[in-house]
Amino acid sequence: MTMLQNKIILITGGSDGIGWECVKAYAKAGAWVCVADMNKEGAQKLSALGKEHSFLHCDVTQEEEVEGAFSAMLKKYGRLDAIHNNAGTGHPSKPLHLTSNTEWDTLMNVNLKSIYLTTRYGIDHLKASRGSMLNTSSLVGEIGQDNHAAYVATKGAVNALTKAMALDYAPYGIRVNAISPAAVNTPMLQAWSQQQPNPESIISYLNNLQPLGKMPEGDVIADACVFLLSDLARFITGHILPVSGGAELGYRTLK
Repeated sequence: MTMLQNKIILITGGSDGIGWECVKAYAKAGAWVCVADMNKEGAQKLSALGKEHSFLHCDVTQEEEVEGAFSAMLKKYGRLDAIHNNAGTGHPSKPLHLTSNTEWDTLMNVNLKSIYLTTRYGIDHLKASRGSMLNTSSLVGEIGQDNHAAYVATKGAVNALTKAMALDYAPYGIRVNAISPAAVNTPMLQAWSQQQPNPESIISYLNNLQPLGKMPEGDVIADACVFLLSDLARFITGHILPVSGGAELGYRTLK
């Protein structure tokens, strides 16, 4: 499959979880992938996919590091075709009044400011390539979630930003979309599970959340991301695509 043949894609938070599954899928689809992440384990894993890919050690909440990552990427490849804003944190799992200033700021910086910074330093290059942008959101940004207020707020904001950016950048031929998973078996979700009042029952709950079946791995999200960044989605913009196994659909009896 070469849906992304020779496209240069920068993905933030690509060292594990959904991000790493996307990195593998993009590479398989023919793209050259630049991973911007603080987790250096990603560099070792990425090297196994081929020398055409790059790992950029980067704290996506720090402007100078984001600027440096873009400079390094452009020095190597000379262009940019897509940005996937995937970096995110789900901590803490608390109601709003129990969330500390530091926790609030961290969530806002990682989940939102990172999108601002990658857009600031990447938009001119996407204009040149008439490229696209993809944001990793969450179903909770649309339907809400108890005991997770600040995180939910960031994902609601991601959805709103996606639509606003799609309108702002459409005149340049740039598409902006978001992917919206429900429960996906990732390290971040496992950490969230341990913060719940009854961690021992949460996996059973999550496996029954999706009508199409138990909680999936990140590859199901990655396949949809490949489509949204490919030319097959060339007339899709401002869309928040749920890849949720139907978790948002109607009343049903959990078995």
